[in-house]
Amino acid sequence: MEKGTCITFLALLLSSSSSANHEPTLRAVVSQLYQVLLLSWAALPELPLRELWRQFRAWVAVPLLRLAVFVCLAMSMMVLVEKVAMALITLYAKVFRRRPVRIYKCDPLTEDEEMGSLAYPMVLVQIPMYNEKEVYQLSIGAACNMVWPRDRIIIQVLDDSTDPLIKELVKKECEMWSERGKNIRYERRANRIGYKAGALKVGMRYSYVESCEYIAMFDADFQPAPDFLLRTVPLLVHNPKIALVQSRWKFVNASECLMTRMQEMSMNFHFKVEQESGSTACAFFGYNGTAGVWRIRAIHEAGGWQDRTTVEDMDLAVRAGLAGWKFVYLGDVKVNSELPSTFKAYRYQQHRWSCGPANLFRKIVLNVLMAKGVSMSMKFYVIYNFFVARRIVSHFVTFSFYCVIIPLSIFFPEVTIPRWGLIYVPTTITLINAVATPSSIHLVIFWVVFENVMSLHRCKAVLIGLLETGRVNEWIVTEKLGDTLKTKSNTSATRRFRFKIKERVNLLEIMVGMYLLVCACYDYVYRDDLYFIFVFPQSVAFIIMGFGYIGTIIPGDK
Repeated sequence: MEKGTCITFLALLLSSSSSANHEPTLRAVVSQLYQVLLLSWAALPELPLRELWRQFRAWVAVPLLRLAVFVCLAMSMMVLVEKVAMALITLYAKVFRRRPVRIYKCDPLTEDEEMGSLAYPMVLVQIPMYNEKEVYQLSIGAACNMVWPRDRIIIQVLDDSTDPLIKELVKKECEMWSERGKNIRYERRANRIGYKAGALKVGMRYSYVESCEYIAMFDADFQPAPDFLLRTVPLLVHNPKIALVQSRWKFVNASECLMTRMQEMSMNFHFKVEQESGSTACAFFGYNGTAGVWRIRAIHEAGGWQDRTTVEDMDLAVRAGLAGWKFVYLGDVKVNSELPSTFKAYRYQQHRWSCGPANLFRKIVLNVLMAKGVSMSMKFYVIYNFFVARRIVSHFVTFSFYCVIIPLSIFFPEVTIPRWGLIYVPTTITLINAVATPSSIHLVIFWVVFENVMSLHRCKAVLIGLLETGRVNEWIVTEKLGDTLKTKSNTSATRRFRFKIKERVNLLEIMVGMYLLVCACYDYVYRDDLYFIFVFPQSVAFIIMGFGYIGTIIPGDK
C-alpha cells in the first residue's frame, strides 16, 4: 500500500476521534469504519479481482437475488391464500354453527334394560410411554377415572421405559389400579423397534383387543376428563363412516414462561383454525397422535400402524382418508396436556414434527396420485394444501425470506421488494395466527421473532426429511416436567444454570443472529428503507435463543 494512502487513513482516523467534543454516535462510528474500508479497497491497484466482482455482482448476484425474491413472494402468497382460506372456512363454521353435534348423530349412550352395560361398545385405552417418571401417575389416573362401564373398557399401558426404577414405578401404579377394580393391563416388549408406532402395533396384537371396537389414545402427559369417552364415542357408534374423533389439546403449563405462551399461540391456531377447517371442509385432517378415538376397523383397513417415518399418526390419517373414512374434530372437548418448557426439548419436538411430514410426503405422494376411487379434488387437497403449502412451503418461506433474503437485499440497492410483500402479506398472516389466542395478542411481536428463529430448525428439518438424510428417523421423546419445578428449590435451579451454561449455547442461532446484526447496522447507517426496524429485533432474538436464555431451567437433581 502506498505511503500517501497510509497518511490518508491516519488523518481520517484522527479526525474522527478529535473533530467532535462529544462521544460519536453508532451511526458515525460505523460510517467512519466503512469509509476506511472503502479507501482501502480503492487504494488497491486495478486488479482483475475487482472487475470480476463487479461483473459477478451485475450478472450473477443481483439476478439471483431478484429470482429469490420472486420465488419467496410467490411462496408467501401460497401461505397467505392457505391461511385466509382456512380462516374463512372456520368463520363459516362458527357463524352458521356447523358443529359436529349439528351435522352428525351423537345421541348419548345409555344402558339398556335388557342388555345392561352391553349397550356400550368395548373400548381400548392405550397409553404409550417411555421413561415418563414425572407424569405417568397423572395419565394413568386420568384414564382410570374416565366414566364408562367397567366391563366395557380395557386400559392398556404400553411401557417402553429403559430405566429399571421407572419401569417398576409404572408397573406398581398399574397394579394399584387393578386392585381397585380397573381392567388395566401393563404391557412391555423386548425392544423399541418402531418407537411409538411399534409399541402401538404390538399393543393391538393381544388377544383381548379383538373384542374392542374403538381405541382411545393418550400420550403420557395427557389427562382426559372423566366424560371424555361419553362425549366422543357416540359419534363413532352412530356414524359408521367416521373413523376418527379428534379432541382439542388444553395446556396446563401455558403460562409457565414466555416460550410456552408462544407455543400456545401456534397450537391454538392449529386446532381452532387448521383442524376445524379440515373437519368442516372435507372431513379430513391430520391425526394429532393423542387425545383421539379411532374405529379399530378403520385402522386395519388403512394398513395398520407403520413406522416408516416419525409421524406414524399422520401416516395413518392420510391412508385412512384416502380409503374414504371421515374424521371429526370436536373443539369443545379438551384434554389437558403439557407443552415443552425447555428450549432443548422444544427443538427436538419441532424437528420431529417438521422432518416427519416432509419425509412422509416423499414416501406417499405417488400413492396419493395413483390412489383409486379418490377424487382429484381430494388428491389435490392432500398434496398441495395438506403437505406442500402448510408443511413445506410455510417453513421455507419464513426462514429464507425474512431471515436471509430480506436482510441480504440490504447490500444490493438494485434489488427492490414490494411493500405488499414486506408488510401487508406477513401482517395478515400474523393477525390470522394471533386471533386464535386473543389473550396473548399483545405478545404478537415476540411470537413473530420466536417463530422466525424456530423456522431455522424447521426449514433444516424439512430438507432432511425431503432428502432423507442425517437425522431423518431421529426420535427423542419430548421431555415432560410435570410438577418438577414446584418441588425443586430455586437454589438447585441456579446451580444447574451456572454449571450447564455450555450445554445451552446453540452456535447456529448465534451465527444467524450475528449475520442479521451486521445487516441491521448497515441498513441503519447507509440505507433509508428502515429494514433495520425488523432485522435488528430478529437478530437479538436469534442471539438470545442461541445462548439459551429462553424457556425453563430444569433443576439439576431432577
